[in-house]
Amino acid sequence: MPIDPYILLLLGTVGLAALFPARGTASDVASGASTAAIAFLFFLYGARLSTREALDGLKHWRLHVTVLACTFVVFPLLGLAARGLVPVVLTQPLYQGLLFLTLVPSTIQSSIAFTSMARGNVPAAICAGSFSSLVGIVITPLLAAAVLGGSAGGFSADSVVKIVLQLLVPFVAGQVLRRWIGGFVTRHKKVLGLVDRGSILLVVYTAFSAGMVQGIWGQVSPIRLGGLLAVEAVLLAVMLALTWYGAKALRFDRADRIAIQFAGSKKSLAAGLPMASVLFGAHASLAVLPLMLFHQMQLMVCAVIAKRRAHDAEVDAPEPVTASAPPSEPRTAVGTGTRSG
Repeated sequence: MPIDPYILLLLGTVGLAALFPARGTASDVASGASTAAIAFLFFLYGARLSTREALDGLKHWRLHVTVLACTFVVFPLLGLAARGLVPVVLTQPLYQGLLFLTLVPSTIQSSIAFTSMARGNVPAAICAGSFSSLVGIVITPLLAAAVLGGSAGGFSADSVVKIVLQLLVPFVAGQVLRRWIGGFVTRHKKVLGLVDRGSILLVVYTAFSAGMVQGIWGQVSPIRLGGLLAVEAVLLAVMLALTWYGAKALRFDRADRIAIQFAGSKKSLAAGLPMASVLFGAHASLAVLPLMLFHQMQLMVCAVIAKRRAHDAEVDAPEPVTASAPPSEPRTAVGTGTRSG
């Protein structure tokens, strides 16, 4: 099963923060750079999202409502239900990270990739992932305020204001300027993608450095990590089943069910990490750990499912009808008789 190379980079960044955490002045510089990187990241998100495509995608509103309900209703309800696992399976900080995981928006790139691989409705996956990310900028901090309150480390009502200033305002600015910079963003998609990932690595380094300085990692044991992985495996399995069979019960066709399953069962690391940094502050390192583990797990499992769905599509597809040559007519003996003498 595939291991996302970016996950290895993230783990390497965590190791770097563990060995060489930013302290003092270096910590202030890293924190300021991380804030600027987050704002620029969401500015690029806004510049990339085509408003016209988003409006066109509203035509398939039942599918998008279903994905949004899975992402921001069903997932959080399952997260709240996991409260009963504290303190036997999960510690309170790990549970808060798990609950935050259930609040973040869906992915875009991987949802599109897996939907395409499984021969599903790719345009629907593009719009569903984009809508989820857009709605998540507003909904995720509001849900966090409602279900986490002041118990999640540095989270407070001021965090909602911060997330508006650092995430929503840059995103809107990107949308406004898209008319002039959209072509540039499209032409330099790969380079700006590296900027995206580099920004997230900086956020991870800053968050885990703060956790190391404050000794937060002493709260996590291998047994607790194993329990967290088991809980996340069950969470992913439940969501994969609900999105697939629930979409069938709602009478979506196979292509739409594939898009709903992949867009409605996953969580975005790219959107979740910056939000956690803003919402949790110095406690973000433990808050993002469940999300990092879930991200890799969903990639591995969904890759297998996508390949199986593609195989099922090939088996169910009708065999192409090939034009066969008409049967040859028996040749007559006209003009071919033999001469005697």
